[in-house]
Amino acid sequence: MADDGQGTQRPRRERGEGDALARAALVPLAPDERPPALLVAIAVCVVVTVAVLVGGLTIHNLSSRGGSLPGALFLAVILSGLAFGMYRRRDLAVLGFEALLAFQIIVTSLALVVAETLVAAGACLVAICLGGWLFWKLVRVMGRIQAGEQELDP
Repeated sequence: MADDGQGTQRPRRERGEGDALARAALVPLAPDERPPALLVAIAVCVVVTVAVLVGGLTIHNLSSRGGSLPGALFLAVILSGLAFGMYRRRDLAVLGFEALLAFQIIVTSLALVVAETLVAAGACLVAICLGGWLFWKLVRVMGRIQAGEQELDP
């Protein structure tokens, strides 16, 4: 028995019981359901894909700025694949996008440390907050996608 802070005893939960309860509370996605957070993630992938392609194809002397056309094309293919996978509600695509979001949050946090103007610091804070919000919302979406996949398994 554990003390709940008010002097009453409550039964102690077994290890992992909270995880099982959280998993049981997840409602699988309906056949054509795409939650708003998933749609935002898909839109972000598409916008960044177009921006990378436009930048890679229009900037002259890209190599002098640390980039290359094959690198831009590779990144565009990866991002468009993630967008397509998330549209098809694949959990690995959502996980891959979350990994990119985590990387973006870390790099932007480091950029915040060296920001020289208030505008740059504000832009970093906005990017960190929006990336963190989207990451957090996608965690539940991925759980709902996986709950639907577990339901299909025998």
